[in-house]
Amino acid sequence: MRRVCGIDIYTPSEMEAVNGTDVKLKCTFSSSHPVSPQSVTVSWNFRPINSGTDESVFYYQEVPYPPQQGRFVGHAVWSGDIMRQDASITLHEVPPTFNGTYICQVHNRPDVHGSNGEIVLRVVNKVSFSEISILALAVGGACGVILIILVIMVAVKFYRRRHMENDIELHQRDHEWKDPTVW
Repeated sequence: MRRVCGIDIYTPSEMEAVNGTDVKLKCTFSSSHPVSPQSVTVSWNFRPINSGTDESVFYYQEVPYPPQQGRFVGHAVWSGDIMRQDASITLHEVPPTFNGTYICQVHNRPDVHGSNGEIVLRVVNKVSFSEISILALAVGGACGVILIILVIMVAVKFYRRRHMENDIELHQRDHEWKDPTVW
């Protein structure tokens, strides 16, 4: 009788990427059996938000096999390292059509049983220039107001100190004794 052990797969549950940027889908695993490029297979699949049909994204068995057809051609590249128990891929220039769930499956013979890693990816629009401008203006304006208040506070303190020194000198002169016989 042969004992079959499980394999543990670790992925973040959710990720967000800006439209047109690259995103690394991190998938790591642990196995009770020794790991080698010959013993490990990795499959990445994609399930769109509004469809239950899975689509192949990437496959690894001794060498990476990028997709030859479909939406991920030219976008999905291997970025893992089997010897470090890393089965990650990178998606280049993600469009909104990449919104959905990515499933990472790893098998290391004889560890073939275990749960899959799932990542929900949300591709968001780039922040527009006007939004950045408004944010920069708000932050800059707040910093400017704080700076003006500090300058006013320092100037008032300096003026009061100067005024008090002048008052002390005048009062000292008023109280000095003057000889009435000397003109």
